[in-house]
This record gives sequence, C-alpha cells and structure tokens, in this order.
Amino acid sequence: QVQLVESGGGLVQAGGSLRLSCAASGTIFSIYAMAWYRQAPGKERDFVAAINWSGESTRYADSVKGRFTISRDNADNTLYLQINSLKPEDTAVYYCARGATSRVTTDYNYWGQGTQVTVSS
Repeated sequence: QVQLVESGGGLVQAGGSLRLSCAASGTIFSIYAMAWYRQAPGKERDFVAAINWSGESTRYADSVKGRFTISRDNADNTLYLQINSLKPEDTAVYYCARGATSRVTTDYNYWGQGTQVTVSS
C-alpha cells in the first residue's frame, strides 16, 4: 500500500522559510518522478514543482522560481521542498504526488494528505 506523508508545514512570517518533507512507503520510491502541488482555500490545486526519478531534472511554476527548491533522497525515500522568502500568497495546503512531472493533476496516481503552510504578513 503506497503512502505519502507530508510534514514540515506551519505558521511563518512573510520572508521566512520552511522545509517540507514527504515520506514515501509501500513503493519503490527511486523509480518515480515526484511533485509538489498546493491548494489555497477556494482555489484549484496548482502545480508547484516536480523532479525526475534521479533528481537531475526539475521544473517549477513561474510563481515560485528562485524561491522554492525541490529535491529528493532516494536512499531515504523522501521528497523535499525548501521554501524561502515566503509570501502571504504562498498560504495553502501543500501536497506531494507520485508518478509524473506534469502540471496535470490526473497524471498522478498517489497523493499525500497535505501539510498546511500559513504565511502572515
């Protein structure tokens, strides 16, 4: 049974940083591309960043380029998202997802439960 468990969210002031983690179990983590998405209240789930199986290729939404960094540790079955220079508009539930690097949510076959990030101004 595949499980993705996010952690690391919280309440932070604008300009601050957080490091989100996504621990994977029940899957051969190292062979799958992974991604982070986020969903703000009343809005659709949006693509944030993705990484290929080896970690050598990444892509980002324009809104987070230069502030967010996606990475992975295949030995530890963990996906990361380093978030710097946080803005109030980054407030959302952040989800990790397995299986693609696309911006299409239906391309992903497993999702975590999400971790809340709240940025105060």
